Amino acid sequence: MRRAPFPPSSVASRAFVLAGRLGLAALAGCGGCEKSPEPSRGGGTAAAGGSAPGPSPSAGAAASAQVVAPMRDAGPAPPRIVAIGDLHGDLEATRKVLRLAGAIDAKDAWVGGKLVVVQTGDAVDRGDDDRAILDLLERLKADALKAGGDVVAMSGNHEIMNATFDFRYVTQPAFAAFDDVKPKSPAVSAALEKLDSTTRGRAAAFAPGGGPYATMIARRPVIHRAGDTLFVHGGILPKHAVYGLDRINDETRAWLLGDKSEPPRILVQEDGPIWSRMYSAAPGREECEILDKTLAMTGAKHMVMGHTVQRNGVNAACGGKAWRIDVGLAKVYGGAPQALAIEGDKFTVLKD
Repeated sequence: MRRAPFPPSSVASRAFVLAGRLGLAALAGCGGCEKSPEPSRGGGTAAAGGSAPGPSPSAGAAASAQVVAPMRDAGPAPPRIVAIGDLHGDLEATRKVLRLAGAIDAKDAWVGGKLVVVQTGDAVDRGDDDRAILDLLERLKADALKAGGDVVAMSGNHEIMNATFDFRYVTQPAFAAFDDVKPKSPAVSAALEKLDSTTRGRAAAFAPGGGPYATMIARRPVIHRAGDTLFVHGGILPKHAVYGLDRINDETRAWLLGDKSEPPRILVQEDGPIWSRMYSAAPGREECEILDKTLAMTGAKHMVMGHTVQRNGVNAACGGKAWRIDVGLAKVYGGAPQALAIEGDKFTVLKD
């Protein structure tokens, strides 16, 4: 069953109206946001049997099959990577899965040594603790780098939604957690006064061009590569490779920092890399052929993604080339913590 996208008024028009009211150019650039569907709390799972929203597989396959340049920051894979899916504002579940990964101890101190943790986005929304999770991941990255490891926290569709002031999935405690955030610019401060007081702090935090959490997520990639593996929140299609994976990262970063007035349209389209469910819902032969094309173009062997809850836990599709790691571990979904360990060509599911 194909899910219809939300009507324009729910996302894009709302962002443009807000931008007009506030006089903030950065908020008007939602591009194709009206095509960005977000399933209801109980929807969007692989077990539901729904096909990926977006164009037909043939549309993606029509993209050029040319080999594209490797990602600028891509290097050899570290000895051990642990990939973690959507966290959705549940701090306790986040701590559990990080302990499962061998990254932290009972006091949240980094004990992973040279371990590299890749978290594929959607740390925010749906739960009450998203600010605490963002801050924890940021601290752990600094500690991991000192030990020779890393924490690569990525941007998912919910991080980008917050930067366009789409707060549909924010809980009241999660709004309140940002009440102390004040805009640095007097112009932005005056504009945000027009917002409801409940949302003002969060808007100040995520406002592109100065919001401290917009600046934080600007440092987080949309697409990451380590060795032969590509990591992304939704899915990478051939047209994304042709557009340029580094270019998507660079243009998203520039928008969040206020150097561009809008995000790259290819990011926020219905089949953008943070929205696509091409390989994570119920991929068939055609979808797997598109994956093969994408991997051939980028020189990668595997793709790891979150975004779509897998009711049966972390699993692979398309002959082991697509790994789906969103297990709905947050309280709102009720799943158990799981993660994916990658050591060379060996992929191991870690279970609590």
